[in-house]
Amino acid sequence: MPLFKRLAMIFSLGLSGLVGLAVTQAAVAQSFPDHAITLIVPNPPGGLVDTSARLLSEPLARVLGETVIVENKPGASGNTAYQFVAKAKPDGYTLLISYSGYHVGNPALMDKLPWDPLKDFAPIALLTVSTNVIAVHPSIPVNNLKELIAYAKANPGKLNYASQGNGSVSHIGTEIFKQTTGIEMVHVPYKGSGPAIQDVLAGRYRYL
Repeated sequence: MPLFKRLAMIFSLGLSGLVGLAVTQAAVAQSFPDHAITLIVPNPPGGLVDTSARLLSEPLARVLGETVIVENKPGASGNTAYQFVAKAKPDGYTLLISYSGYHVGNPALMDKLPWDPLKDFAPIALLTVSTNVIAVHPSIPVNNLKELIAYAKANPGKLNYASQGNGSVSHIGTEIFKQTTGIEMVHVPYKGSGPAIQDVLAGRYRYL
């Protein structure tokens, strides 16, 4: 049985992380690591997941004494990166930095995933706890949530909202928000929050 399972560093509000102390101690005894470690990010640069990976990489490299590389593999609502890590050699050198929107949401929303959330990954650390917020472009004449709901009802289907991708927390959360309030908005999925925020700031999509 290999020393390491494929490891996933997962972060999200309400998701508990497991500390890999026993694994780490065993690894040190066998001179782990002896070459570079790669942190795989299922999003483009610029978002919270990518930022968390880059904040972790430098101190992790100092502690381990080896280079830690951050590699972005966006696409397919996180499945590109998940499949890559699931098929990687289970030796602890390829780690996944992700969030529970993909890890928990994708198996519930998608059939025949090329990875299994329980068999292919072992959570080892909770890195970040985040809070979702609603942001609108200044061109939208609203100053609070009540005004946003009223504006959306007065302009059904005329607002677009950007998300990190199909099945993401921002996607599912906003769809629930739409159902709860009875408003209509058009979903525009992105490969991550970085490019989504850029287009909202540019006024291409005026709600995030």
